[in-house]
Amino acid sequence: MSFAVPEGSVLITDGGLATELEARGHDLSDVLWSARLLDDAPEEIKAAHSAFFRAGASIATTASYQASFEGFASRGTGRQEAARLLRRSVELAQAARDEVASDGRQRFVAASVGPYGAALADGSEYRGRYGLSVAELRAWHRPRLEVLAESGPDVLALETVPDIDEAEALVSLVDGLGVPAWLTYNIDGEHTRAGQPMGEAFAVAVDVPEIVAVGVNCCAPADATAAVTMAREVTGKPVIVYPNSGEGWDHQRHEWIGPSRFVGDLAHQWVEAGARIVGGCCRVRPADIAGVARAVVSVG
Repeated sequence: MSFAVPEGSVLITDGGLATELEARGHDLSDVLWSARLLDDAPEEIKAAHSAFFRAGASIATTASYQASFEGFASRGTGRQEAARLLRRSVELAQAARDEVASDGRQRFVAASVGPYGAALADGSEYRGRYGLSVAELRAWHRPRLEVLAESGPDVLALETVPDIDEAEALVSLVDGLGVPAWLTYNIDGEHTRAGQPMGEAFAVAVDVPEIVAVGVNCCAPADATAAVTMAREVTGKPVIVYPNSGEGWDHQRHEWIGPSRFVGDLAHQWVEAGARIVGGCCRVRPADIAGVARAVVSVG
């Protein structure tokens, strides 16, 4: 299936896969996060994907965000088995899509490619600037990207990228993989998490035809609308936005704090600003995505 945003249409991506798995009773306090269940409880991942599809999502994002060969190795999983589990992440999302296919709606599978900092499992993806060169980041990302691309997703989700160096590494790798990709930054206000201006960050994707959408994810909902406008003006590409709930993460207590600020009606603002793909990230549940779907319908 060719991934594209139909002219005049808006696609809806899913919400927080790990959040939904935790709500189903799974402890994800592991270096692999939700990817641990690729081995331990794959049917639960499929069920979570199905829940988002039934809520109105047209894109499922795979459970590979925090999966890495190094992370699997730390649990005693060899490289060949790790590659099999990465492929399984795509297969489970595809199976969930097949399960709800009777309604005739077009749906897509996005293979999640989280940043290097996610594999460290220490919050580094919210800081960036790991001390690695672009070449080193490229070498680290290449094996996982190649396995995921060969697994047959509709699009690669290069997501939660905290700085321009990592974006440059990722963007340079998609050429020749045969799968389109989107690029989304993790931002704070008008800057990447590493403190770089958003305009400079989005410009990385301008002349890369394999990058078919650009935007932000896992940011505060309040930061989303301005980012949509900036991404559209800088790149001219379809814009994607899927913020988190707006709650804060207490790294010392390892818990979420503060109220949720994610309201489905915000999607109305994002679409009016030019977004073509909208959804949610951490702490966004299927009911929230249903609210996004209703807001998109109201925009027409």
